Amino acid sequence: MIPNWLIQRAYLTPDKTALSFENETWTFAELKNKSMVLAGKLTANDLQEGQRIALLGPSNADMVFIIHACMLAGLEIVMLNSRLTTKELEWQLEDSGASAVIVADEMHDVVANTAVRPLLYSTIDQSVEQQFDVQELWTTDRTITIMYTSGTTGFPKGVRQTAGNHVSSAMSSVLNLGLKDDDVWLCAMPLFHISGFSILVRSALYGMEVRLYEKFDAIRTAAEIRDGSVTRMSVVSLTLDKILRELEKDNAQAHPSFQTMLAGGGSVPVDYMERAIACRIPVLQTYGMTETSSQTATLAAGDAIRKMGSAGKPLFFNQIKIKNAVNPYDKGEVLIHGPHVTPGYIGRFADINPLEDGWLPTGDIGYFDEEGYLYVIDRRSDLIISGGENIYPAEIENVLVAHANVSEAGVCGREHAEWGSVPVAFVVVAGDVSAEELLLFCEEQLARYKVPKEFYFVDKLPRNASNKLLRRELREWLDCPK
Repeated sequence: MIPNWLIQRAYLTPDKTALSFENETWTFAELKNKSMVLAGKLTANDLQEGQRIALLGPSNADMVFIIHACMLAGLEIVMLNSRLTTKELEWQLEDSGASAVIVADEMHDVVANTAVRPLLYSTIDQSVEQQFDVQELWTTDRTITIMYTSGTTGFPKGVRQTAGNHVSSAMSSVLNLGLKDDDVWLCAMPLFHISGFSILVRSALYGMEVRLYEKFDAIRTAAEIRDGSVTRMSVVSLTLDKILRELEKDNAQAHPSFQTMLAGGGSVPVDYMERAIACRIPVLQTYGMTETSSQTATLAAGDAIRKMGSAGKPLFFNQIKIKNAVNPYDKGEVLIHGPHVTPGYIGRFADINPLEDGWLPTGDIGYFDEEGYLYVIDRRSDLIISGGENIYPAEIENVLVAHANVSEAGVCGREHAEWGSVPVAFVVVAGDVSAEELLLFCEEQLARYKVPKEFYFVDKLPRNASNKLLRRELREWLDCPK
């Protein structure tokens, strides 16, 4: 059994700051009280323990209160991506079987014509609170959240994440990163994404403040890191680069109290790591996915420089192996096992077992070095096979973003009559640079077959809500490049 997170935390440290957003702060006692009132109002709107609801709204304080209210009321929460179209949301609402969709008033139009009953934030606020029974203990297999995968192939899958999954992930993380009384985790990740939601879980379990941003703000973030008002943050490569650029403008460095920049969503370019070191930002590359309730492996702080580019070793409760690998550096699909791994899917994929012989196939290609450190190279679906040679887009992207006048790069494969497929690059520039110059730059650092055969200059790259590059959309751009 697991204690109800917010009930237990508010009992243990009621006066400690739980959440800050814009110019307001709330203690854990205040967070509990607000969420309890909302839970009673949800009950008054015919939502009962065990029901499944969907949630759609911006990542602000109101959403935090609603999330905790849903958990207190015993509801399963389908976390909807606010960047999806009405058609995409309709599919997920139908697939999930949600009995209602709780929606911020300003987003009502997106779901107004769906078959699922909308319940506006304002309607909840105006409701009369109704008494309900709070479950102070949860079973480990209780489904807390459901998040849909991005659907790189076919339809997206609704991934169940249980109380045990979330707790295991949070506990493994703190055993690796440590914890201080004054820790403040800056959350600029969307709360509907596992990277954002997991920060709320850590907050409740650790008794740690979350500094919440509705949207990522590089200038404000850099100032907080420089001034020491936050101690930890989760980023992807794109947001890390933007923070570094702001610090570099003033030759600024992170405050000594800043402990961790947890970088996920793909490998971090070596150039970014070196710049982060110059800014005294400890970047720890991590590896995880929706099916593992965030982190599976994370590089320890002491190894950040020595093992640059590695995602580290599996966290305490987790296991990782490489399919069919015999020796160090043998590449293959990354397989995961542990208490943080989802028990399964919902909807049309409910009958599909996510595991093969007890292990979760990730679709990622990686290897272990001789010391057991994991290196994740790329998505198996993004692999380019050219003339029998395997080409990993991330390797080329890392070279391109090291160019002084390139801010972003995305690489995918184009079909080729002779070679089967060849790499092409989409580039967002930060200064004057030509395709010829980039070609020469790549030829100096890459084998000839890895050098992009074409360069497309674009204003921005396709990314999901957590700013992870969507290479499948790059392939769609090849017929009509942006």
